[in-house]
Parts: sequence; structure tokens; C-alpha cells
Amino acid sequence: MNAPLPLPVVEPLDRSLRDVLSRIIDAKTKPQGSLGMLELLARQIGMIQQSTRPTIERPAMIVFAADHGVVHEGVSPYPQAVTSQMVANFLSGGAAINAISRVCGLTLEVVNAGVATPLAPLPGLVDAPIGPGTRNFAHERAMSREQAFAALRAGAARVRHHAALGTNVIGFGEMGIGNTSSAACLMSRLCGVPIDECVGRGTGLDNAGLARKRNVLASALELHRDAVEPLDVLAAFGGFEIAMMVGAYLAAGEAKMTILVDGFIATAALLVADALAPAVRGYCVFAHLSNEAGHRRMLDYFGGKPLLALDMRLGEGTGAALALPVLRAAVAFLNEMASFESAGVAGREA
Repeated sequence: MNAPLPLPVVEPLDRSLRDVLSRIIDAKTKPQGSLGMLELLARQIGMIQQSTRPTIERPAMIVFAADHGVVHEGVSPYPQAVTSQMVANFLSGGAAINAISRVCGLTLEVVNAGVATPLAPLPGLVDAPIGPGTRNFAHERAMSREQAFAALRAGAARVRHHAALGTNVIGFGEMGIGNTSSAACLMSRLCGVPIDECVGRGTGLDNAGLARKRNVLASALELHRDAVEPLDVLAAFGGFEIAMMVGAYLAAGEAKMTILVDGFIATAALLVADALAPAVRGYCVFAHLSNEAGHRRMLDYFGGKPLLALDMRLGEGTGAALALPVLRAAVAFLNEMASFESAGVAGREA
């Protein structure tokens, strides 16, 4: 019997302040629209917080790590052991997400969602594995529905922990060798896009490796052709870190946080969350355009405009973290920039 899924309830974004915020923004000492996407971002954050003077409080980044059974099909040039090694690197402060989080001012948390290699009890690790990696979805479903439910609940619990500490801006990153394969299958099935348009080189496949990856994933999609409902798609192809991100997105929307969406894998997780609760996209800021194949197509699916385009494809939440200073700038101009009236500056003549 399937376990019940207590999904967080995500209310539609309250747009009642939209016109008020637009008038405040248009009255600033600048030509209307001259701050471009910064103006749209300031208005979105104001609507999320239901305030004409929004703030950014205790921004956090949660990196979920897990392994994927499909890696045994040769879909990645890196061995599975790299996942656990990178978790140790995160915890020792030596990864890109550590450096970028420090310079951008994010609290960083690392969660073991299901790493295959046993992890030492390292300081700072939230150890909540659903299992020692998923099964090989080239031959069977990656996880059971019960495991998917457990991962959703665990991801939601981490966001609620940060909400209780005052966080109102949050981003999600991931680490898991093989997880671009999982994300590509999620994208193909949920967006109705041919797998060849979803598959990229991931961590650096050569041409032969890329062809093999495409063949493996095409066969897996045919094997699980009956998986069409969002949770069934997640169970068939997802990773435990991706499933935890789905629960995290839903809980962040429920808590009315501003959500920084990272790259290809994080956006694939959002596809599942959006299918379960479409209102969640109103709380999302698409931080950057990944250089991974398929990400632009996913952004188009959401109608999302990325804040940054730096040819990045690392994951870990790095692109999301880099967008935080842009959010700070949007809030700062809304709160601190003078209006034409307050500055005694002549406005545009009619």
C-alpha cells in the first residue's frame, strides 16, 4: 500500500501589491524600466514578502548529495566514489560552492540524501540518507514510491528548519555522479521533449560516451513508458538528492521564501515540484543559464528569464549562490533609492 504524501500547501503568489510596487519603482530617480530585470526582481520579492520594503534575511544554500545506480551503465566519466569525496570536500570548505557562498554571504548546509559510499560522521553534515544510492533505472525503477515520499518529507524538513531560523531566501544545490542522466529523463518525460534534446556531456563525456548515454537513457524511457504521473516519473528516474530538492521547493513555496533556482539538475527537480504544485513557480528566481544541454529548453518551459549567463555547468548550487548579490541590489534600490519627489529632481515631462 502506498504511504500518504503530506505535500506542503503552496498558495499562489499574492499579487495585490503589484501595482503599488510598480508605482514606487517607476517613481525612482531613473527612466522607467532602465534597471531592467532588477525592477522585475524587486517587484517579485516585494510581492513574495507582501511588503514595499522587502529584506533579505539569513539566505541559505542547501546542497543535497546522493548516488545513482545508472552510473554503472557508463553514463559518466567519473567513478561513483567521487560523490562521497566531494561531500568531504564540501565539509572541509574546499569546493566552489564553499568559496562562492562565503563571498556572497550564504549559510551553507550539506545533506547526505543517499550517498553509496559510507560517510564518516563529519562535522556539519546532515546525515539523512534514504538509501545507499538509487537502483539502476536502466533496468528497474530508481526508487520505490515510499522512498520518494521519504525523500520529499526529508527535503521539506530541512527547509522548515531554516525557516524557523529566519531564512527568507533559499537556494538548492546537488552533488551526485550520474545525476545529469536522471535530470535528462525527468525533463524528457515531464516536458515531452525528445531525449536527444535533453542529454548533455554532464561532467565531460567524449563523443562516444555521449552517444552511449543517449542510448541508455532512450532505452530507460521506453522501459518506464508507463511512468507519466509526476511522482511515478520521479520514482522511475529520480535521485534521492533530486527528490529531496522537490520536497524542499514545495516547503520553500509554502513558507513564502524567495527561491533561487540553480542549473540543469535543480531545474529538473523544479519540474516535478511544479507538476505537483504549479503555484511554486511564483516564488522562483531563475538564477542563471547553465551551459548544460537542455537547460535553456527548461527555462523556456517555465517562461523564466535567467539573471546570469556565465557558461557555468558545475552544479552544487553555484549559479544560484552567485545570483544573491543581484537580489541584494534589487532590494537595495527599492528601499534606498530616492524618488523624483523626495530628491527634488524633475521628472519626465508629459
